[in-house]
Amino acid sequence: MNETTIATIERCAQASKDGTAHFGAIVQALIEAGVEAYFADYRSNATTYYLPSGETHQVPLQPPATPIAQDFGAAQVQAAIRGAQRGEVMYPEFLKLSRAAGCVGYMVWIAGRHVSYFGRRGEVHVERFPDTP
Repeated sequence: MNETTIATIERCAQASKDGTAHFGAIVQALIEAGVEAYFADYRSNATTYYLPSGETHQVPLQPPATPIAQDFGAAQVQAAIRGAQRGEVMYPEFLKLSRAAGCVGYMVWIAGRHVSYFGRRGEVHVERFPDTP
């Protein structure tokens, strides 16, 4: 993985942690850097970014302020997503809300244009990117 790609990933991760960039801007920058997917794993407190070549780069998440709830609430996760889409919820708050909803992590399928959110018992909630027809 080249240094420019790593720098873009690191910059996007920091902007997310700081709450200074929206999901759409992050995804666009990652597309331009060649990232095809990334996995935010709340239990290991890290996000792994994947390139089509098989290369990966891992970045720590912010330390959890909210424990992961035992039960998965897809409706709660969806409410947090809608808040983010409206620009009312930035990433630090999204982490709190999704953890409180029992989400253990999520996989952003940039190439597939959707996100899969996971619960402790294998529950999955899938959200298509908003501009997907």
